[in-house]
Amino acid sequence: MPSEITELLGKLRDGDAEAKSRLASLVYDELHRIADAYIRREAANPSFQPTMLVHDAFLQLVNQADRNWENRSHFFAVAAQAMRRILVDYARSRKAAKRGGAQPKVEIDENFMGDAQDYERVLVIDEALSRLARRDERLARVVELRFFAGMTEEETGGVLGISSRQVKRDWAIAKAWLRGDLSGKQTDDAGPVATR
Repeated sequence: MPSEITELLGKLRDGDAEAKSRLASLVYDELHRIADAYIRREAANPSFQPTMLVHDAFLQLVNQADRNWENRSHFFAVAAQAMRRILVDYARSRKAAKRGGAQPKVEIDENFMGDAQDYERVLVIDEALSRLARRDERLARVVELRFFAGMTEEETGGVLGISSRQVKRDWAIAKAWLRGDLSGKQTDDAGPVATR
């Protein structure tokens, strides 16, 4: 199936209209799993259903002009980014509608993001990942792929072109940096996060 998905991605990129529906049927379950994990972790709004997130993300992906997905893993990595953006946009609109309230305290536990149940958490985590990306883009991508897309170390390494051992090190560094950032212990946004 992974090779069939990669083949369909190539056909879709080349303009094959039939490839879109065939691709949708092959990737739906995996996209739904990613969306369900996103919503369970972030709980942006319990009424925001995984099916809605999958539908919106899939439409964004297949309708974008630049569809240069290299393979199945790359496609799901881009899908995870799209889902993150959709949830962040939704959380921003909810926060704007609410106007006010203190920023929630967000701690990273052994499961990384914990069990928060409010949409403001999505914004806090997104802002922390954006700060991390300014300092070290690869670490932020590792977090996005491992946590948000639920990819294994091997899959993450394949997308990023690094070893699974390096992914494991980057994951540990990123979690430690995010813990410090979310607790307010980071002192500046300049320079690399850590020497690898």
